[in-house]
Amino acid sequence: MSSKKKAMVAVVGAAVVVFAGALAYALTPTPTRAIAPISAPDPVALHQLVEQGRYVATASDCIACHTAQGGKAFAGGHAIQSPIGNMYSTNITPDKATGIGSYTLADFDRALRHGIRQDGSTLYPAMPYPSYAKMSDQDVRALYAYFMHGVEPVNAANHANDITWPLSIRWPVAIWRKQFAPADMAPLELSKYQSEQLARGAYLVQGAGHCGSCHTPRASSQQELALSELDAGGKAYLAGGPVIDGWHAVNLRGDKVDGLGDWSEQDIVDTLKTGRNGRTAVVGSPMNDVVAHSTQNLNDADLHAIAAYLKSLPATGASKSTFVASDDTAKALRAGQDGERGAQLYLDNCAACHRTDGKSNAITFPALPGNPTVLSDDPSTLIRLVLAGSRLPSTHERPSNLGMPGFAWRLSDDETAQLVTFVRNSWGNHARAASASDVASVRKALQKDGGRDDDKGDSH
Repeated sequence: MSSKKKAMVAVVGAAVVVFAGALAYALTPTPTRAIAPISAPDPVALHQLVEQGRYVATASDCIACHTAQGGKAFAGGHAIQSPIGNMYSTNITPDKATGIGSYTLADFDRALRHGIRQDGSTLYPAMPYPSYAKMSDQDVRALYAYFMHGVEPVNAANHANDITWPLSIRWPVAIWRKQFAPADMAPLELSKYQSEQLARGAYLVQGAGHCGSCHTPRASSQQELALSELDAGGKAYLAGGPVIDGWHAVNLRGDKVDGLGDWSEQDIVDTLKTGRNGRTAVVGSPMNDVVAHSTQNLNDADLHAIAAYLKSLPATGASKSTFVASDDTAKALRAGQDGERGAQLYLDNCAACHRTDGKSNAITFPALPGNPTVLSDDPSTLIRLVLAGSRLPSTHERPSNLGMPGFAWRLSDDETAQLVTFVRNSWGNHARAASASDVASVRKALQKDGGRDDDKGDSH
């Protein structure tokens, strides 16, 4: 045999050994912490447990992912975009044929906190089990009781994922799980925090609320860079995440420009409860769902705990954008100084609602000066808003889901870029310019998604 053939055989042999080792590692059963079964409670105790589970499900916003638009609650079928293709949420009603009706508490716990299905295969991490791993045994029991006794069974077959082969092969996902969501993860240790309120806020944000799933940047291998502010690399926790369904998840740390540094605790509570505050308003479909289905229904103590915890997170100092309040833009526009094309486009399309000072009435329409979304280093969310429009979430206290129309039909890529750049560099805002190519990318994604405005405030 020639030396060239010997080398080829050696390479192939090594590849086979590596593949076999990876397969064996992936298929090795994962030990999980045992959860004590629910003892047969009396009807009153069972009702209380179901109601506790209902609250936990609300805090976890299970309905947002597991309910398709126009579909029945928790019956699955909601498309979740990912870098490898669309995934579809599963039926988690207690239907035994198509849902989780045959799951024991141990099965339920393995799926929820460890990412392992009843058949032993690994869930894609679109299911935020690395966060849910921090939930307490009691909350898991309550959640199980709720899904088994408080949710209507729905016979609805699960939708196949739109992931092409070989990325659709499931067993490599087990390697990801074992590397980035180890089986020994335990419920959050509340004693690490200085007060009961901070501990409760950390529990809701890191665990049930799984805020880091959207608001924390990810590595190239798609794991969150940190699962709490106390982890290695914890400064990245909640520092602004990737683009989710076309929206850039904002920084929730103490940065004054693109974060919550200038917000009060009450500003955060108001946003979670009503979708708006005295400074700005929530825009973007994912967060609309969070407010409409989850946070507005939490009690005030929990909302203040979340706000206190978020306010405890220091700034990252990483933003390249700046803001120093100025009325120069407003004065220029009022004086008819609109020679810049971006200014002309703003007056023609935006000033009627946002006014020449950009402040509008923040309770009704978002203010633009100092707005974290406007000043984000990534302009994609603002571009999407201009092209597709948006609506505020309809909440108990603020039922009007006021909307902004989309302008994709009348503005070119270049015009949109000039308008966005004007907004990002007026009234004291200073952020990088948007380019026509930035706009073209967002427009293409919108067209792929049907070009629709999916921000109805209640997509279910």
